Amino acid sequence: MTKILLATVAILAFAAPSFAQQEQKTTGQAPPSGASSFYVAQDTATMKCQIVNAQPAAGGNLKVIGMAHPSQAEAQTALAAEKTCAK
Repeated sequence: MTKILLATVAILAFAAPSFAQQEQKTTGQAPPSGASSFYVAQDTATMKCQIVNAQPAAGGNLKVIGMAHPSQAEAQTALAAEKTCAK
């Protein structure tokens, strides 16, 4: 019986890390604090887009198009490729 108990404890010790919760990455999620990021934001009234360096607040007149970009150059490229923005 002791052998069975020791075998069970050993199996659980090796299996426990596999049950640990892993960090999930979500597209469009804000980066960790301290990191600078740029967003393509669309004005819901005029449908014009602009680049902002802070994620627009929920319920405001700006909505985020796509995901956060680590540099302004990448955000500018995404803005040029975006077809839903009024020219």
